[in-house]
Amino acid sequence: MENILTWDEFTKVDMRIGTIVSVEIFKEVKNPAYKLLVDFGDLGKLKTSAQITNLYSSESLIGKQVVAVVNFPPKQIANMMSECLILAGLGGNKDVVILQPERTMPNGTKIA
Repeated sequence: MENILTWDEFTKVDMRIGTIVSVEIFKEVKNPAYKLLVDFGDLGKLKTSAQITNLYSSESLIGKQVVAVVNFPPKQIANMMSECLILAGLGGNKDVVILQPERTMPNGTKIA
């Protein structure tokens, strides 16, 4: 296996549970995507984009909890600064399946 992380490196990745509170079509990007605003409780609401339009309608995403990395530096994506990275599984046919907690958890819950 390549790219083995040390335990110390892994513990630096801050993964949290958040709830999607707004979704809009990201018209300025090449590949179909949504602009998302995710509520992480005490950490605040963070913006991101996600290429998840194959499996999810914008309406179905509102209120859905996700797992995201919240301590990457902001990244410019077209005309938006992405502030977090939603974790997902990559399937065939460009299907992207978002990772979700099995049960509802408080926004900002740390993933261990």
